[in-house]
Amino acid sequence: MAARKKVIVITGGAGFVGSHLCDRFIRDGLRVICVDNLITGSLQNIRHLRKDKNFDFMKRDVSRRLLITGPVDYILHFASPASPVDYMHYPIPTLKVGSLGAHNTLGLAKLKKARYLLASTSEVYGDPKVHPQKETYWGNVNPVGPRGCYDEAKRFAEAITMAYHRYHKIDTRIVRIFNTYGPRMRIMDGRVVPNFIYQALHGMPLTVYGNGQQTRSFCFYSDLVEGIVRLLYSKVHTPVNVGNPDEFTILEFAKLVIRMSGTKSKIIYRPLPTDDPKQRKPDITMAKKYLKWQPKVKLKEGLSDTIEWFKANFKV
Repeated sequence: MAARKKVIVITGGAGFVGSHLCDRFIRDGLRVICVDNLITGSLQNIRHLRKDKNFDFMKRDVSRRLLITGPVDYILHFASPASPVDYMHYPIPTLKVGSLGAHNTLGLAKLKKARYLLASTSEVYGDPKVHPQKETYWGNVNPVGPRGCYDEAKRFAEAITMAYHRYHKIDTRIVRIFNTYGPRMRIMDGRVVPNFIYQALHGMPLTVYGNGQQTRSFCFYSDLVEGIVRLLYSKVHTPVNVGNPDEFTILEFAKLVIRMSGTKSKIIYRPLPTDDPKQRKPDITMAKKYLKWQPKVKLKEGLSDTIEWFKANFKV
């Protein structure tokens, strides 16, 4: 008798990162159940999987009770608006999916005796006073500011995940994701990579906020997916940073997009948004030690692939 395929539930599976995770686990021979309410996800991201016998899609809001029939081995909770434009437009759904959604999916993990992985974020560090950011840093977050709906939702999700681990003995993992980019990002999602690429490909000025000296570290999606997979199969229960420690100012990044896209676009400056982090760079010592992971894709290589994907998928 053939062995049963492992079953993995991925919430937010029609989103940018979630859909790439669906691809990876299908490729690895698992049965994938993708759950998404599609407020920021897209069926286009998973269209190529819909006829695969090992792939199922459920349109559900995981802030409400989630029922899955049959065995479940792994649950990845990736459902959440993830860009400032999205979570400021959907502040209450963002808070709900980080709290009620985490509660419901952890309850499912408890019922099914499944391993659970939470997608957290570098935003739990807020506008950091420690650089680079280590997992031991508790952060500098404004809970009542415009970004608080996302930051605090993720901080709560981490807290309830650890509570379920300690009290209910659930086998949990937490990944703190730093700026990730690549194919399947939404063109108008408000994050710097699609914003700059969209503006550059349309000959528009690139909008830099503040003086452009704030920094970000950009991780290509394939590196992130590999880090998540390694974390899932590891024995590390505490949060782990997964991101690329190569640090660039936003102004440097804007100039790179202009060069690589071949545009004649200029740069314009606008006031810095409230609570926008001044620095963002992961300390990936834990990932290197416990996951044997570090990013491989350099920014120019990943950016080239991303620009070509945007050209192919959006009218320029």
